Amino acid sequence: MRHQVRSRTLGRYSAHRNAMLMNMAASLIIHESIETTLIRAKELRSYVEKLVTRAKGGSLHDRRIVISRLRNKEATLKLFNELAPRYANRPGGYTRIVKLGYRKGDAAPKAIVEFVK
Repeated sequence: MRHQVRSRTLGRYSAHRNAMLMNMAASLIIHESIETTLIRAKELRSYVEKLVTRAKGGSLHDRRIVISRLRNKEATLKLFNELAPRYANRPGGYTRIVKLGYRKGDAAPKAIVEFVK
C-alpha cells in the first residue's frame, strides 16, 4: 500500500536518487533551464523550489542547509546572489514545466524545466 508515500522512487535506490536530484538541481540553477523526462521534472520541481525558498531567507543556517543539499559551490552562489533576489517578492512557483513530446528510443515523455522570469 502507498499510504502517505510522498515522493517517487524513479527506479533508483535512495542514494542514487538523491545524487541525481542534487546534480539536476545544480544544473538547473546554473543553466536556468534543462531538458529531462516528465517524471524527473516533477520531482525536481519540488526539490528546487524548497532550495529557492531557503535561499530567500538568506541566513547562515539557510546557506548551510542549501550547501548540504546542493554540494555545488557555483550553483549555491548563483542561487543566493542572483535567484533569491529575483524571487524575493514571489510567494512560490519559481519553476515551469513545459512538455515536449516523447523520446524516440523508449517513448518516455520529455519536458523542459525552467525558472520563471
